[in-house]
Amino acid sequence: MNAPALTPRSTAAVAQHGAAWLSPLLDWPPALMRSLRRDGVVVRIVLAAVRGSAPREPGASMLVSDCGIEGTIGGGQLEWQAVAAARILLSQQTAPARTQRLVLAAELGQCCGGVVELWMERYTRADLDLLRAACEAARRGPAVLRSTITRTGIERQVICEFGRGSETDLLLRSLRVHATPRLNHAVSDQTSLLERLDDALPPLWLFGAGYVGQALARIAMELPLQLTWIDSRLQLLPAQCSDSVRIIHSADPVASLEAAPSGARYVVLTHSHALDYALCRAILARGDFAWLGLIGSKSKAARFRLRLSRDGLSGESIARLVCPIGIGGIASKWPAAIAVGVAAQLMQQLSASRPQAAGADNADPADARQACGAASRCESCPSPGAPDP
Repeated sequence: MNAPALTPRSTAAVAQHGAAWLSPLLDWPPALMRSLRRDGVVVRIVLAAVRGSAPREPGASMLVSDCGIEGTIGGGQLEWQAVAAARILLSQQTAPARTQRLVLAAELGQCCGGVVELWMERYTRADLDLLRAACEAARRGPAVLRSTITRTGIERQVICEFGRGSETDLLLRSLRVHATPRLNHAVSDQTSLLERLDDALPPLWLFGAGYVGQALARIAMELPLQLTWIDSRLQLLPAQCSDSVRIIHSADPVASLEAAPSGARYVVLTHSHALDYALCRAILARGDFAWLGLIGSKSKAARFRLRLSRDGLSGESIARLVCPIGIGGIASKWPAAIAVGVAAQLMQQLSASRPQAAGADNADPADARQACGAASRCESCPSPGAPDP
């Protein structure tokens, strides 16, 4: 029996009925403000606590309104059930927030892996002033949002100073990479969530808006990075871009480095070898960067390193220059293929530099099965006595 022919949907049909592109939520307070102005009432879902393996990290969040969703907490049945619960919360006028514990096992039709606790909270336009204060506090430095479910509703407070509680102080003092949410089921029938508000994404400064630069920028916009994109050619920079991307048109890209934060990652792939060299020399001279990658061949790398040595840079500093860039095993010279290799290398470097979070995917399988607690084994559970995958 012949299989039925597959008929591609027309562009017009997709435009009329298709969904928008799905993207993670990078900076939730501004996104929530935009959604509230448009929709009026929005429920925010936060992956507040994780034990064992989960599809997203603690702090991942999404927005649910009558008009749709924005962001993700990992997809699958976990997200499906969370969105269903959020839609109920949207229609209620009583409890403005709740928590829900879910075992990622038989009850969700997922393999035994972990336990998550969700925080679901309804916002209205009356909360816009608080969200504006949260955005302003985050711009100034470390800030914490404390949300507390009480018998009468929910209380929210933006905290920037010490002395407001030991856990709040700890969260304010922590390096941002360590500052994961704190969910507390406290006494007096109160449950609170503490979240750092200031930017959690590491900065990436990308120099160059040619073919590879544009391909890499498109990928970087979808990665957990705060992208700043610089070029001297205005005609190559996009007129519109994601709110999470900062675009700088500068006749002197080297001078723009004065505004770069300490600990940034850099990718240099401009149209000019002379400009490439000037940028690399300036970044290496600063020394306060996390990673520096330069597009080019091994011969270009050798010439640059020789010139840098002649210009007085130390061997230790020069050794930090990564060139060529991109992971191995990709032979294609297509701009997007090169960009994929560079993006993968960035994510490898970023992952290697981050401390292993508690409850991450490398948790002991026995602990995960204990957390699962399912009466029957699902298909992905190993048989008794069998080695864990």
